[in-house]
Amino acid sequence: MRSDAKGEAADARQTVGGRTRQAILEVAVNVASAEGLEGLTIGRLATELSMSKSGLFAHFGSKEELQLATIEAARSIFIREVISPTLKAERGLPRLWKLCDIWLEYVRSEVFRGGCFFSAAAAEFDSRPGPVRDRIAEIMKEWLDTLRHSIIEAQQSGQFDEDVDPAQLAFELNALEMGANWVYQLYGDQQAFSRARVAMLDRLRRHSTGSGSSLLPAVTKKRGRVRAKTR
Repeated sequence: MRSDAKGEAADARQTVGGRTRQAILEVAVNVASAEGLEGLTIGRLATELSMSKSGLFAHFGSKEELQLATIEAARSIFIREVISPTLKAERGLPRLWKLCDIWLEYVRSEVFRGGCFFSAAAAEFDSRPGPVRDRIAEIMKEWLDTLRHSIIEAQQSGQFDEDVDPAQLAFELNALEMGANWVYQLYGDQQAFSRARVAMLDRLRRHSTGSGSSLLPAVTKKRGRVRAKTR
């Protein structure tokens, strides 16, 4: 009986600790997206959360541990907001377009306070060797591989020309996404997303077969602005 009570108390503490850690990381991802992972300190978060530094330190033993945990939290959010919704789309070109479209919407809707978390983190750590940079690089590669795999599926489905280099096209699509994020964060220009969609559709349509092209949304002009009609 006494042993059961101790076990229940320990479980309760773990549950509370887990919720506290999650709350800390929810704030951390937004602070880091806007101010950088280097700006993410125990003291900074303690102020943001109105917690003691010692209370925060109990969850993260070092700044690097905090940074890595924040990266993993951001990855989980990215999977929830971008990757998971695309799994409902048909494999091949529809899913590839959905990946591009939802990524742009994820930035436009400001899921993270400072735009794309990983765009900011990659720019901050690209020339700084270490575990933080390595993990960011792994996650960015996961994204490029996801795009590349969808391109290959489109080829296998007969929706895309077989001579398309999947790695090259994935690079181009990612570059357009990064560019839209940069323009929006710097200038607040919502047209960055329409321009990126039009450019992406141009590349996808250029390489698609007859059956593949019909799966893509149309590009329309409205009030002098070019935009892609999303499905």
